[in-house]
Amino acid sequence: MAEQPEAHEQPAEPERPVGAADDEFHPPTSDDPAWAETCWFTFSVPERRLSGQLYPFFQPNLGVMAAGVYVWDDRGSQVWTCRYAKNFWHLPIPDQPLTDIELPNGIRYRTIEPLQRYQVAFDDPDADDLHLDLTFTATARPNLLAGQHLDQPGRYEGTIVLDGEEIAVDAHGFRDRSWGPRSQFGDAMHGASSGGYSYATASEREGFHAITMDFDGSCIGIHGYVLRDGTWSKLASAERKVVERDPGTGFPLRVVLDLVDEAGRALHAEGACRNALVLPLNPNLLTINCLTEWTFDGITAFGEDHDNWSAASMRRFQRRYRGWS
Repeated sequence: MAEQPEAHEQPAEPERPVGAADDEFHPPTSDDPAWAETCWFTFSVPERRLSGQLYPFFQPNLGVMAAGVYVWDDRGSQVWTCRYAKNFWHLPIPDQPLTDIELPNGIRYRTIEPLQRYQVAFDDPDADDLHLDLTFTATARPNLLAGQHLDQPGRYEGTIVLDGEEIAVDAHGFRDRSWGPRSQFGDAMHGASSGGYSYATASEREGFHAITMDFDGSCIGIHGYVLRDGTWSKLASAERKVVERDPGTGFPLRVVLDLVDEAGRALHAEGACRNALVLPLNPNLLTINCLTEWTFDGITAFGEDHDNWSAASMRRFQRRYRGWS
């Protein structure tokens, strides 16, 4: 999740368009040690309830990076029970462009066509547990938030080899990029107690995306888009509600989104979570990532719903939910 403005309104969009330079590293705008950059890709094999993601976290002013790779299904929701999870911290940042880079943990990224096609690969650095060789092809334009975060849907094609089994990947997924200060301190998350990151793509003509934040008891939209009948429009407003949680874990089971885009089109989406993985993506961002089967406009499509929390907010929620405090 990107650093977000601490306001309840949709932030004003910068004048500049997204360009090929946004596929490269962004020079830090200050010497703040919390200045960070991310480059996240997420894919799925819906028929197997299988999800995967790659998440590097660069801190150029400190000269170090973290890099995580995760694969999970509907059995195993913790990093020690899922299909694969390794996150290395305090690795050196390679002296290579982000458009053609090999990270110390085994991730390889290559830009084939700026803002359109990317090669995403990985080889387990310690064993032979996981290999990825995927191509991401964009299905809609990148959507820029406040000049420091972009999101884009796309289709993943290729194969993964998981515990010796080769699995074909051919499904819609997502990517995002963020750059700017991301403090590891604070009781809340960008001024909010929690938030959501939700999307679905049915085709190049139908889909949606919403980033939502809970500032004062309701989880409202700050960024996203609606793609309907081939017409793309930025999000004007949204509300996300988790209407059912697992009684034992508190993980989302059913999620409802109500969106309105800048063209005035309303979209109601209902999501059923088909798996879950708890991820501490950085010390102050804890997220429950769920492969989600969404229904909207008579369409059924897969995507994800992320239940995002600061570390302190998640702890308070979990203790209240379990009746411990």
